[in-house]
Amino acid sequence: MRKIISILFAVSLVFSFCLIANAENADGLCFGSDGKFTVLQISDPQDDHNPAYDMVNLIKISIEQANPDLIVFTGDIVEDSRAGDIGIDDESLREGVEIDGDYEQTLKNVTEACKAIFAEAESRGIPFAVCQGNNDYGSGVTNEDWMKIYSSYKHSLTVDESNDSEGRIDFNLEIKGKDGKTALNIWMSDTRSGGVTEEQLAWYKAESAALKAANGGKPVPSILFQHIPVDDMGNLFEKCNFWDEGASVGDDGKCYRLKQEIASGYHAGAMIPGSTSEQFKAWKECGDVMGAYFGHWHTEGYTGTWDGIELGFTYGCEFAKPGPYGVRVFTFDENNIENYDSVLYTYEGSVKKGNARLELQVDEPYAEYDNFIEEFFGAVKNTFGLIYREIVSLFA
Repeated sequence: MRKIISILFAVSLVFSFCLIANAENADGLCFGSDGKFTVLQISDPQDDHNPAYDMVNLIKISIEQANPDLIVFTGDIVEDSRAGDIGIDDESLREGVEIDGDYEQTLKNVTEACKAIFAEAESRGIPFAVCQGNNDYGSGVTNEDWMKIYSSYKHSLTVDESNDSEGRIDFNLEIKGKDGKTALNIWMSDTRSGGVTEEQLAWYKAESAALKAANGGKPVPSILFQHIPVDDMGNLFEKCNFWDEGASVGDDGKCYRLKQEIASGYHAGAMIPGSTSEQFKAWKECGDVMGAYFGHWHTEGYTGTWDGIELGFTYGCEFAKPGPYGVRVFTFDENNIENYDSVLYTYEGSVKKGNARLELQVDEPYAEYDNFIEEFFGAVKNTFGLIYREIVSLFA
């Protein structure tokens, strides 16, 4: 009888342990014993089933260097259909997963492309989450099949919680503090080929309110990731002269550059100031979003604060297009979550040359021109820079 009781007790302990383990896996994310939590943002790998050597290496060394608790991929996991790469992978002159009229082959290509991108996180047991990008939709693969791909990875946290009529993939991730309560929240938003819908905003507001209620009526400090940026990013810019350092031409044909008082970093393009999106209004209304971070533009790596919310562009890592390439690393302290660190790293060198590495981006202020000679050479520099970008865009 004593032996039977011992066996039953042992079984109950195993069962209880399994329940606890499953509960931890359901949430899975918590601050470490040192009170820190690190997030690595990787955007726009935008590759195919023959991945670029340096894209794979960038993911590998960024994980090794950041040692993250969570990896966030902000969209354009695959390139849908495009010609034009030479010497960057095992198949030159083709870059894309889509095979016209052959969905099964396209899906197979997408599945293979994902393996190369998620393999490092999966093999190391690091949780990762994904936002959908416009090229992911452009591949023609349905969200149902995308979710099957994501759910095939043990360490993928990507789920669909918003239940909107378009089937967009929206969810949030709660990071627990030492007291077991949610100390930090991460919103993952699906922008498809533009902004968010009213249904998505309604879901966000409802979920934010629920988190607030569970937190004793206080908004849970949150950051947000999505592929396509909000137009509010333009408020980090100011009008400038054509010859000014950092000048870029906006869609309205006028020149802008980052407003140094509130923003810093590198930009190849410019966004126009003056917008307040419905999404930004929702963040302010809910009072939980401390910062929002985007991809999509590939060559943009800057950060600034507008109306109390930090906004950031993170470089892409598609090596079939011109760089810079890079990643963003966030470090949160449980005892001071609002004052988190957000830094950019750029990928320098190459695998083939044996000198590939990540370097911390150090943002320097623009040079100020105070005489005719400097103004003249500044204008020449920006003229050729703008012409170069236009030429590059024709082949991008």
